[in-house]
Amino acid sequence: MSSLQPLPPLQRNSLKHISAELGVSMTTVSRVLSGQAKKYRISEQTAKAILDNARRKNFTPNPIAKGLRLRKTSTIGLVIADIANPFFASIASEVSHATRNHGYSIILCDSQENLGIEMQSIELLWNRQVDGMIVCPVGQSSGHLIQYAGENRRMVLVDRFFPDINLPYVSSDNFTGARLATEHLLEHGHRRIACLQGLGGTITSQMRVKGYEAALAARGIAPDPALVVGDSFEEQGGYIDTKLLLSSVPGVTAILALSNLLALGALRALAEEKRRVPEDVSIIAFDDEPFLAHLAPPLTTVAQSARAMGGAAVKILLERMRAPEGEASAPNAGLLLPVSLIQRQSVAKAR
Repeated sequence: MSSLQPLPPLQRNSLKHISAELGVSMTTVSRVLSGQAKKYRISEQTAKAILDNARRKNFTPNPIAKGLRLRKTSTIGLVIADIANPFFASIASEVSHATRNHGYSIILCDSQENLGIEMQSIELLWNRQVDGMIVCPVGQSSGHLIQYAGENRRMVLVDRFFPDINLPYVSSDNFTGARLATEHLLEHGHRRIACLQGLGGTITSQMRVKGYEAALAARGIAPDPALVVGDSFEEQGGYIDTKLLLSSVPGVTAILALSNLLALGALRALAEEKRRVPEDVSIIAFDDEPFLAHLAPPLTTVAQSARAMGGAAVKILLERMRAPEGEASAPNAGLLLPVSLIQRQSVAKAR
């Protein structure tokens, strides 16, 4: 019986072992396995021997090591504000699909609407040598992003953005969406229209509230601060704020909920308070998700395409990544996608 023992898998599959077995340098092996045989004029016979040897041993090059060597890892970082929110989940799904079609993998981080987690996630992804990054920011502070804009990093913001920093972004025409929804309620005779706003300080919430107020002002109605409530885009916030509205603010006949989750929370509160939709209170949501059409009643909503936003962000990022390193980007290249009002059965004439 031979005294020779099989080499451990890691050693057997290493560049060093292939090099020793074939009597060629490790550099030659590496160049062949990375598809650079012709570039370095390595003979077809040598290249074939190396490839056959590696194939027999099921050798797989280390993508991380290769990425560090070539300064390209074929990965894109994605930071999502809240993966449990169907809107952000749709963005993540489209980004994953679109990047895969271009040969990239995704490393996903969920900031859970927490600025500290967002900052840690962005730093972690850059340390992982991602080739570029798409961020759906919490949106309340831009201080941690300013340095990346100054360094011309390959980064694109989605949904929430900051007009004052030089980073490209893709969002929706939030002002027009909220204005259209409010006008629709006004046309049905509603005057006491409550607005469940989103996370304070974010541009999406700010622009939607401005659209709501602009529609009221156009009808000569002074906005009532007591009717604009809330500080998050989450379902629980919509539930609690609607309960408080119904108990403390008289005469509310309609609600504009500035996210789909806020609308779900409002519906739960209205049901508990025995308020019928739309007979007693009309309601319009923001963000059209398929399930909204299957509620009882189906919800009228402002539709913005999360998938279109994700796809556009990938396109902008890939163009940015193809630009020569260090090349200045166009200042504040922003894209606002159009929105539309989808009329269903949750709005009725004011009683």
